[in-house]
Amino acid sequence: MWLRSHFTPFTLYLLGLAVCAQGTSEFMLSGLIPGIADDLNVSVPAAGSLTSAFAVGMVVGAPLMAVLSLRWSRRLALLAFLVVFLLVHVIGALTTSYHVLLVTRVVGALANAGFLAVALATATAMVAPNAKGRATSVLLGGVTVACVAGVPAGAWLGQLWGWRAAFWAVALISLPAIAATLRSVPAGAPDGVAAPRARRELRALRSPRLLVTLLLGALVNGATFCVFTYLAPLMTEVTGFGEGWVPAVLAMFGLGSLLGVTIAGRVADVRPVRLLARGGAALLAGWALFALVAGNAVAALVLVLVQGTLSFAVGSTLISQVLYAAAEAPTLAGGFATAAFNVGAAIGPWAGGLAIGADLGYRSPLWVGAGLVALALAVAGTATGLRRRARPGNGGHGGHGGHGGHGGHGTTARPATAVARAERGARGGPA
Repeated sequence: MWLRSHFTPFTLYLLGLAVCAQGTSEFMLSGLIPGIADDLNVSVPAAGSLTSAFAVGMVVGAPLMAVLSLRWSRRLALLAFLVVFLLVHVIGALTTSYHVLLVTRVVGALANAGFLAVALATATAMVAPNAKGRATSVLLGGVTVACVAGVPAGAWLGQLWGWRAAFWAVALISLPAIAATLRSVPAGAPDGVAAPRARRELRALRSPRLLVTLLLGALVNGATFCVFTYLAPLMTEVTGFGEGWVPAVLAMFGLGSLLGVTIAGRVADVRPVRLLARGGAALLAGWALFALVAGNAVAALVLVLVQGTLSFAVGSTLISQVLYAAAEAPTLAGGFATAAFNVGAAIGPWAGGLAIGADLGYRSPLWVGAGLVALALAVAGTATGLRRRARPGNGGHGGHGGHGGHGGHGTTARPATAVARAERGARGGPA
């Protein structure tokens, strides 16, 4: 109630500004990897592992920082995370050591994870209980703005003045986010019962509904990051675009991500099962098709847009379903979602780098992405089958036959119990 009475929707957009700065940092390496590899005398897969390092920091940092921040006011937590994030980018811009840069990526990710976990808790507390999807989409809109404008701008700066310029730019755009948080987020008071609350909320991880949703999110996001991390060399080495086209290609993916989050914001609270089932199947087909036609410039550009849209529509919806599934962990739910999705963000670039390192070419991350989505669909189908056997009288429906029960059209394409049952929570029904 404290948040509902003091926060305004505009505050959510200010939090999105900070998410934009952090999203720019997380995604911008896709356009800077060749320059970093050349400057620091490391291989392209080694430079790509910087993305995995960031993701590992997010995985570790999300639940850890969420627990630690229970003892702070939310404004103090948000400000502390933002200041650390800014400082590590200054260090990253100055260093000449790959290993120092690697450490700054991990520390920056810890700060990013802490901020996002607290921001998600703040955002979802600002809206009605059955509007978490809309709140999530507004907050994650900052990530899509980063993809549309920040990441291409970072690639452009890297081409003009070197990759370090992009790091300086992230540090600069973090400044207004700090000022906005200081001005707009009330100080509040720290939680005096942080430890008992943390233990109670951590018990929410026992929920099969939550665990399956987290696993699906990790796999889908792994596919997204696997391809996006190596999109620049794919476009230049396979499709045949010059380096000057890379910012435009990244912007195309970013535009798709904006469309995807917008779609999720409209649908995720109403028909999440249908969106996830159909979107997941289309995502799998799209990555496989992309791998086959990557040498065709027109087809590649179209698929960059389409796959960006599908990836973020499905991914954003899964994040909102984690928040519904973790209703008993209102503070740590954002940390759970952030950690799970960055497990995928760590595994994806690592797996793509292994494929490239095995001389399978720059198309191989596309096949790896398709494989990860296929695995997600297999997990969903398996979990749905187990649920049907455990509850034969249910008929396999998710509790809302008109939308949830028939939205998937089959067990292999439908998300599992975790998502099917979350549909009821999304509509304000019983969890």
